[in-house]
Amino acid sequence: MSLINTEIKPFKATAFKNGKFIDVSDADLKGKWSVVFFYPADFTFVCPTELEDLADNYGEFQKLGVEIYSVSTDTHFSHKAWHDSSPAIKKIQYTMVGDPTGTITRNFEVMIEEAGLADRGTFVVDPNGKIQIVEITAGGIGRDARELLRKVKAAQYVASHPGEVCPAKWEEGEKTLAPSLDLVGKI
Repeated sequence: MSLINTEIKPFKATAFKNGKFIDVSDADLKGKWSVVFFYPADFTFVCPTELEDLADNYGEFQKLGVEIYSVSTDTHFSHKAWHDSSPAIKKIQYTMVGDPTGTITRNFEVMIEEAGLADRGTFVVDPNGKIQIVEITAGGIGRDARELLRKVKAAQYVASHPGEVCPAKWEEGEKTLAPSLDLVGKI
C-alpha cells in the first residue's frame, strides 16, 4: 500500500536543534509543509553529504514555509556529538530527530529491520499532515536538495491550484497542465 495521501501516524521524540534538545511530535508537522528526511546513521559517509546539502539549501525551504526534520535511529545525544565534531553537520540549523526505538522509522515504513537502520527515505508532508511525496533510494545513492526543493514547489503549486498538474521537469513559473478530455492523446 502506498503512503501517498495518508496521514502521518502519531509519534513523540527528542531532537537536537540549534544547540538544544527539544521535544518533537507529529503535531509539529501539522499546519505547515514539512520534509521528513530519513538516513541510515550518524558518523557515516553518504549521510553527511546529504544533510549538508539540505543545510546549504535550508533557507530556500524556509522561504517556502517548509520545515525539515532529519531522522535516523540514532539518539539525540549522537546527533549532538556528530554536530559538534563534523564541519558538514555543524552547518545544520534544522531539527535532527532521534528515533532509537524505530517508531517513526516504522511509521514511515523505511525501517531496515535486520540492521535497525532507516532506508534513505524522503517524505513531503502537507499542512494537513498528509504525505504528498515519497522517495526511497538505496543506501549508496545520495539525494539532491535542489531536486527536492523543485518537487516541494510543485506539490505546493498543485495544492493551491486545483485542476492543474505539473509536468516533468516543471520549474516554478513554467506552464502547467489542466487535465481534460481535450488533452487526451495530444501530449
